[in-house]
Amino acid sequence: METSDTFGAMDGAHDLAIETVRLSKRYGDKFALDGLDLRIQRGQIHAMVGANGAGKSTLFRILLGFLSPSDGQARILGRDSQRLTPGDRARIGFVNEEHTLPGWMRVDEITAMQRRQYPQWRQPIFDEVIGHYRLLPTQKIAQLSRGERAGFNLALSLAQCPELLILDEPTLGLDVVAKRAFLESLLHTNVMEDRTVIYCSHQMEEIERVADNLILLEDGRLRHMSAPEGFCERVTYWIADIPFKGPPHETIPGLMEARRLDGLHHYLVLDQDETFADFLRAAGARSIDAMPVSLDRAVNAFLSMRHAAPPVH
Repeated sequence: METSDTFGAMDGAHDLAIETVRLSKRYGDKFALDGLDLRIQRGQIHAMVGANGAGKSTLFRILLGFLSPSDGQARILGRDSQRLTPGDRARIGFVNEEHTLPGWMRVDEITAMQRRQYPQWRQPIFDEVIGHYRLLPTQKIAQLSRGERAGFNLALSLAQCPELLILDEPTLGLDVVAKRAFLESLLHTNVMEDRTVIYCSHQMEEIERVADNLILLEDGRLRHMSAPEGFCERVTYWIADIPFKGPPHETIPGLMEARRLDGLHHYLVLDQDETFADFLRAAGARSIDAMPVSLDRAVNAFLSMRHAAPPVH
């Protein structure tokens, strides 16, 4: 296992919000994380995407010190995640999909408790975010809607002024109005505070709106990391008029999806340039059209492929 003396010794390590080296977590014969090497720079909003079972929740639990890895190591804000002190934890905010808060407590009671716990508490930030939700201080948590709990949780997390905020499916189950209020609050306060945010979601429209960086996990490994538009550039959509069945699918380079509609062949391909048009012409294409692909379609097609690309090193 990597030692603490060498871990994080690479150039620029002090600029990293999160760093993992060969991080693994096994449950019997199954790997939830499989030698994950990940380096996330401080600042900006980093969207983390993966199918269920990709390892996102396991990664968060290890980063927060709630779970020990089977092998490898993880650092969060420069600290070994297995040795976090209360002071370290005060620098990290976490909001999950359940928005779990004690239902018997009142809004003002929880607010007061959090204010005492975090010395960097910023009341103006809390007031600004909570203002989107019109909560009464005397309301009990059990009386709040899911959207109100989400907004309250976000207000609490942002007001503690964390250097790093981890959001794990924070808008799951929220209606359109509550989701919009949540995202607007996040974007506005992040511009003002310039913190690092890890945003985990299956909603591509949210990611397109908030993310500066896109991280794709599959089977506990890193498959891609770039700006969202950088990933879209890797995926292209082609429509070709090819007589009969067209080329066998196993011969089509980078194939992600293939369909035949109204006599035309539709191909979604990965990491292909204009030479793909030459391939289609050689297969007998009489006409060819290439079109850009939305982030939603590109990511979903990528994640639906088993071992679509080698792990990033």
